[in-house]
Amino acid sequence: MSSRLHRIDACLVVGGKWHDFDFARHELLTLTAEHPNLRVTVLADYEDTHRICAGQLLISYTCDVRPTERAQQQIRTWVEQGGRWVALHGTNSALDLPPQLGVGNVVSPRVFPLWADMLGSQFIAHPPIAPYLVEITDAAHWLVTGIEPFETDDELYLSEYPDHAALTPLLHTTWSGEATGFAEADWFEATRGTQRHLVSYLRPLGSGAVLYNTLGHCRGHYDMIPLLAYYPLVERGSWTTPQYYELLRRAIRWGLNLTL
Repeated sequence: MSSRLHRIDACLVVGGKWHDFDFARHELLTLTAEHPNLRVTVLADYEDTHRICAGQLLISYTCDVRPTERAQQQIRTWVEQGGRWVALHGTNSALDLPPQLGVGNVVSPRVFPLWADMLGSQFIAHPPIAPYLVEITDAAHWLVTGIEPFETDDELYLSEYPDHAALTPLLHTTWSGEATGFAEADWFEATRGTQRHLVSYLRPLGSGAVLYNTLGHCRGHYDMIPLLAYYPLVERGSWTTPQYYELLRRAIRWGLNLTL
């Protein structure tokens, strides 16, 4: 019997603003290359829906990329018909930054309700980057089973969920406080009614699903232009932790209909 694997086509969408997309693209392509039968088309946005919807898997790492309504509708149909989407970090973000760093606050406009509903969330704010504990919500699920709680120095995403009950939580963190620098800064328990925030979850949709992981912030010296000519830090967030790479490897296997 032949052991030859059949070809699987996928799209990797990496692009947007204020992140080191070259680094993220390199790391994600290195991980997809662990599957020799996976052929990946790299895109900078979501508008080439012909290519995206021709594949089995979509992986995205974007920030403030706002798809047209046409692209949103076609990708949603693709997911509903069985497509699998691994959505990372700022895929759910729309951000209006002030004209100068430190002057005014970042606004998260609600400009793509269809996109947010499909993804299961929309980014609203994050507190200043600082270490926090990522905890396992559903230890029985193979996507996270055997992974111990781990600390990461990443952006802690504070999001809105159009239909929280439709999600299958996988990872979470516990936090309450002020998201300094954002227009919607009050994330105290008394205001929001919760201290638990999802870090990763599954969003079933028709015959397909979205696997969302909010981790993975990265930024280099030249990624805040034109707001800042030279960013003083190189930030790698969860990319420095072995747990994140294990989560990504499992996410890709999930996208290929494989298990552990």
